[in-house]
Amino acid sequence: GTTVYRVFRKMGALGLFLLGAGDSSFLFLPLSNDLLLIALVNDSRGSWHWVVYPFAAAFGSLAGVALIDLIMRKAGEEGLKRFVGEKPLEKLKTKVEKRGVWAVFAASILPPPFPFTAIVAAASAFQCSRQKLMLSVLTGRIIRFTAEALLALYFGRKLLRYLRSDLVEYFVYGLIAITVVGSGLVIRKWFRMRANAHQQLDIFPEQFQR
Repeated sequence: GTTVYRVFRKMGALGLFLLGAGDSSFLFLPLSNDLLLIALVNDSRGSWHWVVYPFAAAFGSLAGVALIDLIMRKAGEEGLKRFVGEKPLEKLKTKVEKRGVWAVFAASILPPPFPFTAIVAAASAFQCSRQKLMLSVLTGRIIRFTAEALLALYFGRKLLRYLRSDLVEYFVYGLIAITVVGSGLVIRKWFRMRANAHQQLDIFPEQFQR
């Protein structure tokens, strides 16, 4: 588990970009990008290189959102319903209709368990402006990751000692386990949604060809 983390850490800004893309798409990687960002900023103390990391994480997140947007904009409300369920759909619909891209902006800043992916998927499914959606995500993520980087610089050695402690190591192991299970469930839901869509095309071919 920690070997995977070390690989991403050695990759630097690219590792942050890749983790950000995975975390903001259909994978379940809670706080993984935040922890990597803090570690990399600590490694870069005394140089200006740390400035790159918040932007790498933010643009990685934007890439993941672009993937969600591409899929959910085509899937629409029915596709979203299969992905999140009927009850959550109503709550998401209300949030998006009332707040629009401001709901996306808030979700981009707030940490888990705030449902970032679900909010983005809902905004895309309900055809919110793509340009405004992307701008909200990018702005929110830059604010969040820059704040984390500044905190890492300020607390510096204390954070580094804490990250190297046994407690955090066990937390990382737990996070990896949650990531594997959560990502598996999300991917399973996604394949079910695709299968249902294909079944509808087989049953009502003429309707979808109009």
